[in-house]
Amino acid sequence: MPKHLIGLTLIDAPYSALNNAGEDTSERTENIVKVKTLRKGRNTYPYVSGQAWRNWWRTTLEQEFDEWKNSPIEREKKIAFTAADPVNYDDDDVFGYMRAQSELQGKKRVNLTVTRLSPLKCSPLISIEPQIPTNDFGVMARQEGDPVPYEHQFYSCVLQGIFSLDLGAVGSLSAVNRTGYLNIAESYVQTIQDAGGKQAEEKSLWVLPKEIRLRRCQQTLEALPILSGGAKLTSHLTDVTPKLIILTVLDGGNHPFMNLMVERNEVGELSLDALHQVIQDYADRLCDAIYIGRRSGFMDELDEDLSNFADNTDLPCEIVYDSPNVVISKLSEKLETHIGDTP
Repeated sequence: MPKHLIGLTLIDAPYSALNNAGEDTSERTENIVKVKTLRKGRNTYPYVSGQAWRNWWRTTLEQEFDEWKNSPIEREKKIAFTAADPVNYDDDDVFGYMRAQSELQGKKRVNLTVTRLSPLKCSPLISIEPQIPTNDFGVMARQEGDPVPYEHQFYSCVLQGIFSLDLGAVGSLSAVNRTGYLNIAESYVQTIQDAGGKQAEEKSLWVLPKEIRLRRCQQTLEALPILSGGAKLTSHLTDVTPKLIILTVLDGGNHPFMNLMVERNEVGELSLDALHQVIQDYADRLCDAIYIGRRSGFMDELDEDLSNFADNTDLPCEIVYDSPNVVISKLSEKLETHIGDTP
């Protein structure tokens, strides 16, 4: 099974409006911008879409890493797509793409559609406990005449998200003409070969050199401590870097960290019992230590329990407990051992 870097992250959003749903025509006033929320039973939970989170990630990678190149966006009528060039553009490789095109060859129209499933997958960021957004009233009064009132919403909560990076899929490209598998056209093979890409045997994956694949995986992980983005930052500046993060490398595509945050009496909390069970159940699939990072000042009540958990010698794997930046750096250094010459 391919190895996956998996993680759970908590983002502190104490006065935030990170992802807006636009104007709500059902409200009493027309000039109100609502945040995105979902319902579970009678409770309301603010959330940030997975698309928004990925956009922060992609933008941060381009801004913070000189070697990282994001693909240009092309438009054709009502369709927008990237260059679908995973050799020259890192985000086309890591974040995937779909380029639906065709061209007339003689009297026959030929389908040239290529797709790539993103090796990086993530959930929405969802509040760990119920929260009813607050309506804030403002006014635009920097002009002559009557002021223009408006409303917007914000919330105070902790957002949880999970993500998974398929380490074997990064830099590995398929030319098989089957739905979901045709990452590249036959004419693109030469580009891969010029970049040092190789194929183990006919019809197998084309694989880019290890140094390219390793760099892309490391930088994708290393972007998390410097992540920035979100709506309403001018008046609700929020640090969207992880305040608590749990990471490991797992053999297979499961994500057993999904249920580590539990809600008891409408209060969200980290369940170390659940983490202990995950470690025991997946001991034969864990390819590395469990890395737990927590920022001082955030959920300080967990510090003693997490320290004791890390010192537990009865667990089948090592537990590394430190700040988010430190554990991310440590795991990034270890990724070379998980990415071989071939996937």
